[in-house]
Amino acid sequence: MPEFQRSIIDELNTTTESWRTFRILGELVNAFDTLNDIKENCISIFGSARVKPDEQEYKDTVALAKALAEAGFGIISGGGPGIMEAANKGAVEGGGPSIGLHIHLPHEQGCNEYVRIRCNFRYFFTRKLMFVKYAKAYVVMPGGMGTIDELCEAFVLAQTQRIKPFPIILYDSTYWKGFVDWLRAQMAGRGFITEAEIDKYSVMLDTPAEVVSYISKYVL
Repeated sequence: MPEFQRSIIDELNTTTESWRTFRILGELVNAFDTLNDIKENCISIFGSARVKPDEQEYKDTVALAKALAEAGFGIISGGGPGIMEAANKGAVEGGGPSIGLHIHLPHEQGCNEYVRIRCNFRYFFTRKLMFVKYAKAYVVMPGGMGTIDELCEAFVLAQTQRIKPFPIILYDSTYWKGFVDWLRAQMAGRGFITEAEIDKYSVMLDTPAEVVSYISKYVL
């Protein structure tokens, strides 16, 4: 390989990480431009991408998102399948903004058909910023590690007062009770967090009507 070609390749390799900042900035600018015009208060809904339409969690999420949309809220999801699809479907049925923050993953399905306002992301941290910035409450449906990640992110930001505290609702107490009991027994029991923090930053509810009523007290 000629020396001048080698030096060009070496220069590109050494600047790759620096240029990555412009891709990150581009994602943020695009998302801000897309979401800033939304007038409704929005609720972020999280949960498993593996839930199927015939499962109860999917049906509950559709009903919940529809009820929230009918109450005047916009719905934000991750834009993918499962709970995310159910949230966007409910938003459409309820006549509210249906927002999908879609991330490109090697083995993830594409954006669901019910997304009406779409932002695309390559980076999880830029995507999570938008979930927080444009949400007035979180509803955390049953899910896996990605769901836990989003829950913990919101909890820590509220706990450390990096954001204004907002409702974080754990939907389906039969699913979340073991997790909350563990927080109380282990984390609070050993002094790593307090019982008051758990009570302040999360609540377990079991029906769409309970969620809409609870959120409306704090947001509308």
